[in-house]
Amino acid sequence: MERLIAGAVVAIEGKVLLVRRRVPEGELIWQFPAGKVEPGESPLGSAAREAREEAGVIVEPLSVIGERVHPVTSRRVVYVACLWLSGEARAASPREVAEAAWVPFDDLPLWISGGVYGPVWDYLTGPALP
Repeated sequence: MERLIAGAVVAIEGKVLLVRRRVPEGELIWQFPAGKVEPGESPLGSAAREAREEAGVIVEPLSVIGERVHPVTSRRVVYVACLWLSGEARAASPREVAEAAWVPFDDLPLWISGGVYGPVWDYLTGPALP
């Protein structure tokens, strides 16, 4: 069975962190920092690790936003709300990531192939964002 993927949804001041994949997966070029949940690791811990490894930022994982089968990759992805603590967003893992960017919420549909997952969009645009 293929392992679960954890994606870090890191938002500050009306922008969310995306990374550009070094090698696109189909139409998927830009995405939230994400990767496989390692054995013995929680999705929250995995999301924090991926944010650090891929984008060079330190985050505090807060809660699971939702889970789905990704429409482009067909992988099971759990999305984790994360609070940015420190670090400049950059391509911290050049083997996997070509660049990192803070993208305004309203521009997300232009950057993310397959559309923004509804619960993630609701989290980003709702009143509960930390």
